[in-house]
Amino acid sequence: MKKIFIILLIIAVAFVFFAFDLDTMLTLENIKASQADFIQWRDSAPVMVSLIFFLVYVVVTALSLPGAVVLTLAAGGFFGLIWGFFIVSFASTFGATLAFLASRYLLRESVQKRFGHRLEPINKGIEREGAFYLFTLRLVPIFPFFLINLLMGLTPIKTITYYWVSQVGMLAGTLVYINAGTQLARIEGLSGILSPGLLFSFALLGVFPLIAKKITTLLQKKKVYGPWLKPKKFDRNLIVIGGGAAGLVSSYIAAAVKAKVTLIEAHKMGGDCLNYGCVPSKALIKSSKLVHSIKNGNHYGLENNTPEFSFKKVLQRVHNVIATVEPHDSIERYNELGVEVLQGYAKIIDPWTVAVQMNDGETRQLTTRSIILATGAGPFVPPLPGIEESGYLTSDTLWEALREYDHVPERLVILGGGPIGCELSQSFARLGSNVTQVERGNRIMSREDEDVSELARTSLEQDGVNILTEYSAIRCEQNATGKSIIVEQDGEEKRIEYDVLICAVGRAARLQGYGLETLGIPTERTIVTNEYLETLFPNIYAAGDVAGPYQFTHTAGHQAWYAAVNALFGEWKKFKADYSVIPWTTFIDPEVARVGLNEQEAKEKGIDYEVTRFGIDDLDRAIADGSAVGFIKVLTVPGKDKILGVTIVGAHGGDLLTEFVLAMKHGLGLNKILGTIHTYPTLSEANKYVAGEWKRAHAPEKLLS
Repeated sequence: MKKIFIILLIIAVAFVFFAFDLDTMLTLENIKASQADFIQWRDSAPVMVSLIFFLVYVVVTALSLPGAVVLTLAAGGFFGLIWGFFIVSFASTFGATLAFLASRYLLRESVQKRFGHRLEPINKGIEREGAFYLFTLRLVPIFPFFLINLLMGLTPIKTITYYWVSQVGMLAGTLVYINAGTQLARIEGLSGILSPGLLFSFALLGVFPLIAKKITTLLQKKKVYGPWLKPKKFDRNLIVIGGGAAGLVSSYIAAAVKAKVTLIEAHKMGGDCLNYGCVPSKALIKSSKLVHSIKNGNHYGLENNTPEFSFKKVLQRVHNVIATVEPHDSIERYNELGVEVLQGYAKIIDPWTVAVQMNDGETRQLTTRSIILATGAGPFVPPLPGIEESGYLTSDTLWEALREYDHVPERLVILGGGPIGCELSQSFARLGSNVTQVERGNRIMSREDEDVSELARTSLEQDGVNILTEYSAIRCEQNATGKSIIVEQDGEEKRIEYDVLICAVGRAARLQGYGLETLGIPTERTIVTNEYLETLFPNIYAAGDVAGPYQFTHTAGHQAWYAAVNALFGEWKKFKADYSVIPWTTFIDPEVARVGLNEQEAKEKGIDYEVTRFGIDDLDRAIADGSAVGFIKVLTVPGKDKILGVTIVGAHGGDLLTEFVLAMKHGLGLNKILGTIHTYPTLSEANKYVAGEWKRAHAPEKLLS
């Protein structure tokens, strides 16, 4: 009701203004004609006249009514240069701020709610450098000030910042008009005030903040690099620390453009993904899925059977898969590509120098123009009392620790209900372990929507996983009878005995031992970087898990491009890392794949959306394959086919998602997917059918009838 009242009040004032032809009074001719009478009135009551003029100016500016320019000239003609400048300077800022506040109160909430995801980069830019942008616009009177008032009200800039920047930024333009107004009788038209030369001068004035910002940046660099002595020459163009996905891709790119690049890796090339994560886990998932299929042969018209297998052979196959993929990331391959690979521990000595403690005992020191930190992340182990004494495994250590087991661990406890915990729980349960999965939150896979989490839980429980949600691990114990973990819910403790405990509660960025503390490079949970992936030092970058915000191999490779290109060519052109379309998949059965927003994220961000679903249980190929479980859920802009996000739960969900990733990346809507021929019978038809569901819901019923 308050908003409606304000809107009606604005409309009423505007109606009176035009209905009584008040706009005709604010013309240059009328002002010139009444100048003598006004001066006489001013001399008789200077304070009251000044106050009335001030209030009229504020109202005209606040309501964006025509006549502000003429009033500015009138102030010079009526009050003189100094007093006229004083009145208009404050009146214009007060009025602009009122217009700003009205726009913020009446429009910002609805605009941000509807277009929040599109405005997010603008909002971040305004929060970071809003005063700078506003100051630049205020210096150049070419830009309509009323438009600036309204648009800035939609942004998160602080009101006090808006006021003082407007006050200072409009001084130059105000002075020009007030000075012109002192010669009011000689002015024949408004066009003569802003001559081409004066406009050019204002344009140069507008460029001044850009120049000032450049100078400030150079001074900041000088301050950051102040304590360090820059080498006169460099051994390398680029040094990359870490041989995982981000390190491999960034060094590959550098070599491709003929840069002299050195990659330093202390342990195994390929990083976590090849040796401990993506590759071995998917190999284990495949074996467990085959065991599951044999046990459930009647699902395919066959006899149920219990497969005989050696767990040692299963893990040997996992290591064989790693060995087969390994040459893709090998030292030999990267040497052939032109990358110098050093095996050892790297430590940054100063912004251009890296010391390498080689694995063979040799110590080397190299200078470089730029550095990329791609040190990755490792499993986080909760500091539970007794956990070190009783022993535990992680997703990194289990592949070697269990390698000699003839049988899967009989009793297995997995801490964590995220993607890694869920994948391991289902795989080991299918292979025959009695698995208990402990999650502190109220559901597993909490980043996904509740219906997705519920379906995932059902699937894991059908495979025999005992899932305990809302349980907190308290301590671990070991005695003559074996090992156990104590968990607690609502004050009541529960003891779970186990043979093997696997910690899968998340991964922590590797930040220690690389010289970050010596250089003062800020770290939080990850290395702090800007949108170009620069650290505190503009020539030192971070990419991959150590930089965040995502811990995916494909995101690490994506960041690596930006880090490498900015590190090599940033003096001429820099690129902001783009996270607008990031897909990911949890490889349980059925797979859970997502790109963009899901419902819970859209609600948290206040973004309006429509939901379209298609049940995979209605898909011909899924029925034929015996995998008719799951759904596709697409979020779109209300009334439009623009895709905001997609969640797929089903067989090969990660593969099916790619079509939507492509569509979102290149701005294609559901109509384009619907108009694309999909082979029958394939699982990919589900993508077309969900687009068809959207079309059916948006059919023009009146036109069709």
